[in-house]
Amino acid sequence: MQAPAPPSPAPAAPARRSRGLVSGVVDSLATGIRQGQLKAGDKLPTEAEIMTRFDVSRTVVREAISRLQASGLVETRHGIGTFVIEPPAPGNFRIAQEDLATVADVIALLELRISLETEAAGLAAQRRTEAHLEGMASALRAFQQSIESESDAVPSDFQFHMEVARATGNRHFADLMTYLGTMVIPRTRINTPGQAPEGRLSYLQRVHGEHESIFNAIRNQDTEAARAAMRTHLSNSRERLRRSQPADA
Repeated sequence: MQAPAPPSPAPAAPARRSRGLVSGVVDSLATGIRQGQLKAGDKLPTEAEIMTRFDVSRTVVREAISRLQASGLVETRHGIGTFVIEPPAPGNFRIAQEDLATVADVIALLELRISLETEAAGLAAQRRTEAHLEGMASALRAFQQSIESESDAVPSDFQFHMEVARATGNRHFADLMTYLGTMVIPRTRINTPGQAPEGRLSYLQRVHGEHESIFNAIRNQDTEAARAAMRTHLSNSRERLRRSQPADA
């Protein structure tokens, strides 16, 4: 009688493996930028070149580029390529990681964002171009893909808000978002999806739906609707954060 075949080894979790590949690409490119091998104004290699260099998929490359954008190291100019950017010069205004140590700190930053990004959305509705709209749509697609691949969707979330800031035509909005980076996204500080009563998937889908409402208002050049959609989104984020915490937090 033939002995049964040994069980096949369990496959590695694809989402975890993908995240590791993304981090490797990000670390390598970020190191090149910080060490001066790639300088402000330099164009990054194409997606195809990065895929070949690191032996990774196009999805991994795009996620890595999103993270570099979220870190304020590069910007993508649609139809041209991705370029290294000069970080904003430091000034007196400062929000550091240690300034976001508590739930109250994160909520305070959200309140600042409500005042700034509500007006940014209104300006974006007035001034957006087709290139701006494509940038927002790309961020929305990346957010949905991140949800499906069990990612936290932080880079694409930040990228959407950055694209809205760029669409204002006022560089100060984009400079401030670049300075703040991904720490403006509460999920980088508090695990709100994991603590949401409706579960991670429903939580992120709701955030995605709020982003789509902002995008539709900006696309339709409806200034007041864009302001209202952004205010609703950020106010909802604040309330979701409050509800996710114990009463004595």
